[in-house]
Amino acid sequence: MSGGGAGAPGTRGLAPRKEGAGARSRPAAARRPLVACRDCDLLHRVAELPHGATARCTRCGGVLAQSRRNSVDRSLAWTAGSALLFVLANTFPILVFRMQGREQQNVLVSGCLELARQGWWPLAALVFVASVAAPALRLAALLHVLVPLRLGRTPWGFVRAFRLVDALEPWSMLEVFMLGVVVAIIKLSGMAEVLMGAGLYAFMMLIVTSTAATAVLDRDLVWRHAGGRAAVAGRMPRAAEGQAT
Repeated sequence: MSGGGAGAPGTRGLAPRKEGAGARSRPAAARRPLVACRDCDLLHRVAELPHGATARCTRCGGVLAQSRRNSVDRSLAWTAGSALLFVLANTFPILVFRMQGREQQNVLVSGCLELARQGWWPLAALVFVASVAAPALRLAALLHVLVPLRLGRTPWGFVRAFRLVDALEPWSMLEVFMLGVVVAIIKLSGMAEVLMGAGLYAFMMLIVTSTAATAVLDRDLVWRHAGGRAAVAGRMPRAAEGQAT
């Protein structure tokens, strides 16, 4: 698609070019990056959003970007809480089994260790990555980015760290692991007494806080705070011109 003048493919809904004063502003507008709609791939010339505004695609109406207030502060608070809960979830027992006078406590990595002990190394590695390694690395990368930004500095290795946050998001499967725990509780409750440990409560709260940290994060604002390196990322969520609502 092209980002050309009115009527050209990929620029539906954009204002036609005007001569005179409008022509003098054309080079500045042309320097603005193009953003593709995630639903229909229509390209838009972009501009910054005011706080609380939403940018929508001119073709399908899909949301291109949303400007959130106090995004860095709110996301940092949720991320810091998630990091604390992650430590608690990995320290305290997730489930406690009691059967015939015996008691067995299981922490977050117990399933991975048991799979490895039985020779299921690939499955053990996959469970470990999805439930422990990926969430831990993602939280560390978010803190590495957000803490310096909150202090008014550009993080070291910002581009790689922020890309790592996005790359690890599909691998952070806390919700899937939680479903597995629920299934285990239901199946084993008929054979033994199953108690939920403090680690499980911390893990459930971790799912909420980590989701909130991602939901309130304004990626466009982060790129601008870090020195306007948006062009390196290539897919900043900015507003389509004339589409802020």
